[in-house]
Amino acid sequence: MGCFSGKVTLVANTRIFARVTAQASQFLVYQMDYKADNDLAMILPLPTPPNAGPDAARFIDLTYPRFFSDLEKGMPKPPGMVQPGDVPPEKIPAARVGSFEASFIPSRAALAQLDAPYRIDDAVWDELPEYHDFGFAVVKLPADARAIRPLALEFKTRNPKMLYFPTVHIREGRVQANTYFDHDLYSQHHADWMRSYDNAPAFMNMALTQGIIAPDKRVEWLSVRGMHPNSDIVLEVK
Repeated sequence: MGCFSGKVTLVANTRIFARVTAQASQFLVYQMDYKADNDLAMILPLPTPPNAGPDAARFIDLTYPRFFSDLEKGMPKPPGMVQPGDVPPEKIPAARVGSFEASFIPSRAALAQLDAPYRIDDAVWDELPEYHDFGFAVVKLPADARAIRPLALEFKTRNPKMLYFPTVHIREGRVQANTYFDHDLYSQHHADWMRSYDNAPAFMNMALTQGIIAPDKRVEWLSVRGMHPNSDIVLEVK
């Protein structure tokens, strides 16, 4: 769901793709629906190497609005299983793709220099000490109800043997021990999740993925819904 600097009245249908590369970096693609009455920021902690500089992450202009819809096409649907991207009635019925302003902040000290509407108090971050030497992707969100376009980035990872999904929640200045997840997670690493029927080129526009998707691998999917411990989801890369 992400860490928010202000009040959101709804966050739903979060989709995350992650893949570690042979160059000790990780690709991350993130999309969600949200409603907010005021401008705010979503902040994603990233496990960049300690003391990393501003070049530890780069944002990718992913002009592929159907990125996650096409990922869904590769996934089988057993009887009774929720299909990736299925939207229950209480969610946004007709979200539109919006633009965003995103930046990489290399340290907590630099994070504290953000303007007030886009900043989470240090006292809140102190409740999550595991992020004391992380970097942060900051996405400014306008007051609205919309689906953000797929946000894509590549960052240097401190441990290329671990695949990282930023799923920790901060809402209204609070870090709850357990929180509601509404996530579809995708990767191209073997995690014993549901696998696509074929390699990615069978259902993805590979040119539009700009190298984020590996052409010689299948995609795996996990639906995470309901109450769970409030933490990131981290997998060992196999």
